[in-house]
Amino acid sequence: MINLSVYPHPVIFFDGVCNVCTGTVQFVIRRDPKQYFRFASLQSDTGQQLLEELHLPKEEWGSFILWDRGRMYTKSTGVLRVAQKLSGLWPLLSVFLIIPPFIRDAVYDLVARNRYRWFGKKTSCWMPTPELEQLFLDKS
Repeated sequence: MINLSVYPHPVIFFDGVCNVCTGTVQFVIRRDPKQYFRFASLQSDTGQQLLEELHLPKEEWGSFILWDRGRMYTKSTGVLRVAQKLSGLWPLLSVFLIIPPFIRDAVYDLVARNRYRWFGKKTSCWMPTPELEQLFLDKS
């Protein structure tokens, strides 16, 4: 198991069967030329370890989680903190951090509740290509 409290890279935890979530991971990878982020699905061993350590339900995969230097950022805050590190104009989205989280997260929650219905669901977790495997903590 990986000791996340000392892991040197921010880790994005995502729902590995959600089309929106895996699409977001692929979006981040294309805009992260310095390979700053690492990834793990919430269904993976590492994802399950994190959920257990945080006393979160191990079957609940409705949130985007950014784990960075021992701190957890979820929902819209996690997404906007990731945008801050991407190439291009994406860091400008961080201006939305001034909006109270309860407002930002209401929009996030609406999409999260409907993501399978609107965007579909995979029958198994998305697997990275061999070129991208080093960015993923495990492949379970």
